[in-house]
This record gives sequence, structure tokens and C-alpha cells, in this order.
Amino acid sequence: MDFDITRLDPARPVLIAGPTASGKSALALAVARAQGGVVVNADALQVFANWRVLTARPSPGEEAEVAHALYGHVPGDRAYSVGHWLREVAPLLTADARPIIVGGTGLYFSALTEGLAAIPATPDAVRAEADARIARDGPDAMLAELDPATAARIDVLNPVRVQRAWEVQRATGQGLAAWQAATPPPLLPLDKAQALVIDAPRDWLRTRIEKRFDAMLAAGALDEARANLDGWSEALPSAKAIGARELIAHLQGRLDLEDARARAVIASQQYAKRQRTWFRARMRDWHPVAAAAPL
Repeated sequence: MDFDITRLDPARPVLIAGPTASGKSALALAVARAQGGVVVNADALQVFANWRVLTARPSPGEEAEVAHALYGHVPGDRAYSVGHWLREVAPLLTADARPIIVGGTGLYFSALTEGLAAIPATPDAVRAEADARIARDGPDAMLAELDPATAARIDVLNPVRVQRAWEVQRATGQGLAAWQAATPPPLLPLDKAQALVIDAPRDWLRTRIEKRFDAMLAAGALDEARANLDGWSEALPSAKAIGARELIAHLQGRLDLEDARARAVIASQQYAKRQRTWFRARMRDWHPVAAAAPL
């Protein structure tokens, strides 16, 4: 990746966003090696303890080389939200070590730099109702019930975001957009940070995703899935790890390995497409960095 790290002020926080497999973690590690600092996770899947290989978390060697935070610290059966992440990242912003915050979860970055509405937690009964509805009817029925302002704001192609918006409306009687309109000041305004977003060409990224998944299989992703097989449920928060469902289906005898691989690659490519769409729409004021590193 052709980026001049010396252009960064070592005293100011760094934000690095990018789609999956774009090389953002390698850039964060390079910045930490060159200037010091702590690499802080901003990826909603890399927080879970039970998936290291499949979520491309930093290796034990990388974690030993430079300080890392908020990686693999959440049990796979525990819910974890952007609110949880903000509470955990807050003390790192005032610590002695300069934070280098890296990840692919756009909502984490927008909450950090724009603020997050204080929406009450979703009651278990509403969550159960939502899970049952989306399993039975899919996200379109929920989307049709959202208020127009919320429907215009969320990623309507992401079933998780649609369900979340529906749950908020159902539980509070107020649309997600109205809650967001009452957002408090951000923890880290964009003008107080050095914000980089990796610009990864679509075809380049698709090829890289495929190669990386093969590398994950070679590194033990199937063994990792086998370790998660006992007690596996698609309702687990960590079950959203890209490729988890497909590898578990293979181990359960429902897919051959080549089929599971192909489906996981497609799922990862679709996820990257959603990420790129978010970054283009929401990160226009971030500094683009061209992605060009080989796998």
C-alpha cells in the first residue's frame, strides 16, 4: 500500500477504515511500528473470542509486537453493540498511547466521529418477535413498516440494519431517525483525528477476498469452525462472522467443502460491496488511500 506514513502527526489519533481484505490492518500495524501507538479494533466481528482466523484478527505475533485493544475480548454468545464499543473505546482516547483505530464497521466510525443517539436497549420480547418475523417474512415486511425518515437513512439492503430500526420503533414508539436527531456530541470529532479510508477497486477486492479465504482455510479456519460446532446456533451474535455458517454447514454434512468455500467467498464479496457503499456515502471527508498491496 503506497502511503507515506511520515505525513501523519504522531500526536494525533488515526482512523483507518476500509472494506474487508483491503489491507487496513496491515496499514495500522505499519503506522504503529513506525510511530508507536495502540491499534484499536473497530470491527464488529473481530471483537469475538471464538473466531480469530475467520475474522482475520491480528495474529498472536502481531499482538505481541505492538499494543492492540478490543480484539477477541467478547464471548461468542454475548451481544455486543456500537454502544458497548463506544464505552470501551472512550478511555483509550485519553490514554497515553496514541490510538490507531482500524476496522470495517462504518457504524462504529460514524458513532465515534458524529455521536450516537442514546437509544434504550431492545427488550428481549421485542428482539424475539423481530427474530421470528425476519425468519418468517424476511426484511421487506419490516422495512415497509418503518417511518419514511428512518427508511431513507438506513442501509435497506442490510437485514441487520432493517431489523434494528424496526426493533427501535417497536420498542420505543419512535423512529430511529428521530432518536438520531437528538444525538449528543461525538467522542472524537473528525477534525481532531487523521481519518483515512482505503479505496479498493471492486475487481481487485473480489480477487483478493477469494485468495484470502483460501489462506484462511490453509491457516485452520475449518478447525476453528469445528471448535465452534458444539452449541452452534445461527442466533449467536458471533454467528455473523463471514463464512461461519457455510463452514458449519459443511461440518454438519449439509455442504461439501468446495460449495461452502464458494458460498463464503460470495458472502464476503457482498459484505465488501455494502462496506464500500457506506464509505462512499458517509466518508467523503476522509482522506482516500489507494489499495495496492498483494495478498
